Amino acid sequence: MTVAAIRPVAIKIDDETKARVKRLAEARNRTSHWLMREAITQYVDREEKREAFRQDTLKAWEEYRTMGLHATAEEVEAWLASWGTDMELPAPPCHK
Repeated sequence: MTVAAIRPVAIKIDDETKARVKRLAEARNRTSHWLMREAITQYVDREEKREAFRQDTLKAWEEYRTMGLHATAEEVEAWLASWGTDMELPAPPCHK
């Protein structure tokens, strides 16, 4: 397994934000450095998932525009409403 190189990066933040980070880090018994790395990691993870969702949405929209297959809102709502009941319905088929 290869270990990723860790390189320092400088960011500029205002004094108020710096103080807030310091207070929160102290309250969590962490360093400001750890807190900022964690915040950046969580942000990047979340935004990567959001971008993947956006790309899936664009792909689905293009597929719909090309093929025209769909299920109506009423069909999907009826299917979802049946979830967890004794009369659970199968997913509605796509149609033109």
